[in-house]
Amino acid sequence: MTIDGFSWNQIDDVLLDMDGTLLDRHFDNFFFEEELPRRYARLHGLSFDESRSRLMTMYRSVEGELAWTDLHYWTDRVGLDVVAMHKELDHMIGFLPGAEEFLRYLRALGKRVTIVTNAHEAGVAIKTAKTGLDRHVDRIVDAFEVGYLKMRPEYWPKCRHLLGFDPARALFMDDDEGCLMAAQQFGVAHLIHSAKSSSQLPPTPLARFFSVTGFCPLLNGHPVIRPE
Repeated sequence: MTIDGFSWNQIDDVLLDMDGTLLDRHFDNFFFEEELPRRYARLHGLSFDESRSRLMTMYRSVEGELAWTDLHYWTDRVGLDVVAMHKELDHMIGFLPGAEEFLRYLRALGKRVTIVTNAHEAGVAIKTAKTGLDRHVDRIVDAFEVGYLKMRPEYWPKCRHLLGFDPARALFMDDDEGCLMAAQQFGVAHLIHSAKSSSQLPPTPLARFFSVTGFCPLLNGHPVIRPE
């Protein structure tokens, strides 16, 4: 099968983002933009809008740093048990449509499949326990194991050293443009953008990368959304 300049025969390693690529980002959006602000507002006697504004400022203050996704950091910062809240709401965690089929397809092709995620290990544990994602892949690497988030240039050489993949024979799929740009600058040859990261939001294709709104293009060779 060929699609947009690559053949699966040219790929040994498939590096996949977790949230927004395989798992529905609706959970994370709801958690950090709605539920956490709601509970933070109750704790501190704020309106929802004021609470959400404060939290968004907190999020932005550490964006791009490991603290951004560190659930223990946020537990200390907001005074609420963020890990326990994740467990409480785990009924909202699930695969994006077609993700499990895609993972089975990669397994049948004999590819080495690694989840490379910015998520904290506590969140990864909750999500894998709920979905069984770990049973579909060879390894899950969180950013804390590497020491950087994926949008940082320092991430990719360390990730390559950890996994031993050849960038020229690797495919990386993510919903975040910054992560894709960092991988591109490092030399990862095959890059796919997941344009439909949340089941509750419309697709957001990128001009810079090949964008797919589902996994059918990768299974059947259907056309992707091409850059303008």
